[in-house]
Amino acid sequence: MAQGQTRESVKMALDTLRTNKLRSGLTVLGIVIGVTTVITISSVINGLNNRVSDWVSSLGSNVFWVFHMPVIGVRPTTEQLTRKKLTLDDVIALRTLPHVVAADGGYQHVKAQFRVGDVSVKYNGKKVAGTVLQGSTPEIGNVTDLTFLQGRLFTDQEDQRAEHICVLGHDTWEELFGDTNAIGKEVSIESGLYTVIGVLDKRKQPFGGGKNQEDNMVTFPLGTFHNLHPEDKDMWVSVKYDDPKNKSLVEEEIREMLRVRRKVKVQADDNFEIFGPDSLSKLWGQLTGGLVLFMIAVSSVGLMVGGVGVMNIMLVSVTERTREIGVRKALGATKRALLVQFTTEAVTLCAVGGIIGILVGAILTWIVYFLPIGLPATLSTLWVITGFSVSCAIGLLFGIYPAWKAANLDPIEALRYE
Repeated sequence: MAQGQTRESVKMALDTLRTNKLRSGLTVLGIVIGVTTVITISSVINGLNNRVSDWVSSLGSNVFWVFHMPVIGVRPTTEQLTRKKLTLDDVIALRTLPHVVAADGGYQHVKAQFRVGDVSVKYNGKKVAGTVLQGSTPEIGNVTDLTFLQGRLFTDQEDQRAEHICVLGHDTWEELFGDTNAIGKEVSIESGLYTVIGVLDKRKQPFGGGKNQEDNMVTFPLGTFHNLHPEDKDMWVSVKYDDPKNKSLVEEEIREMLRVRRKVKVQADDNFEIFGPDSLSKLWGQLTGGLVLFMIAVSSVGLMVGGVGVMNIMLVSVTERTREIGVRKALGATKRALLVQFTTEAVTLCAVGGIIGILVGAILTWIVYFLPIGLPATLSTLWVITGFSVSCAIGLLFGIYPAWKAANLDPIEALRYE
């Protein structure tokens, strides 16, 4: 008997929703907006997380970078800005550590504020602007995974002789030479001519879309770069070690050696910074944490508005159907059956709103993915399930009171209601 009443209540709830399609659609608009927000923003965050993770992995899990001041996630103090710079002698000393495979020291000539190039590279009437100039030792080939489309890297002998040679980034080569061979050609950079000995393939970047600044770069032997820009003294040191399991040991060995070389007192803090790919991951995690909070705040407003709308329309529905409720009670309908009927209406409304929100969010994710900016949006199964579950929970939460009110109507008063 009870099961029959429950089935009948569910059927009546669904029939009511089908009868009032427009009102039902307007009621769940807030739910749709809330769930759409969750799906769209979470998809963008998920896609960016995957892209950043791939980019960090491409940097290598067994690499440390050393600089004289912090550059990730903090604003350097005056003391940090005026610290003694790292030198090539420091790099050579680090190569002697037992677990170090290679160590490279390099400079970059960039606009300090924006970290982009301010030099033009010219060849045969063509020009590429905003190019970054970089000077490195030949060890860069062992520290960084460089893929050459053409040619080779410079040698120690060429570095020592400060020869006028260079390696072009992919975009620099493409703009100047198209798809032709650039090896042996001379490009004009500032006041000199430099022979191209190598062309690099495209480098991975964290966010996709647009140009990668590292692909518009010219790399010189360190000695050549020093002659070109002797004023640039901020040396970056990259250290590659043998095995990720030795990470802590190698970091401590680097710290100990540099403290001795830089004459840091025992009680004093380091006057240099050591960081690895995990530092980039932590910084990105902090940034996306703010986006997640923003997503939750915006979607919560939509879901709350939708929940209040559902409760309001359910209370109106109870009032409109007071006489029908009285008839059902007079025919033997139990409180449980009425609770099931009106709770089912509320939950179904919100569930439908959740499904629509998921579909709209999926469409927006697809649109974002194929936009010219190329944001790497990826639909997240976890957030799809979360969005649908929350929408159903909203229906249950805001549908309980109207259902309880309907179930507790006095049948005699309900039958008298006009």
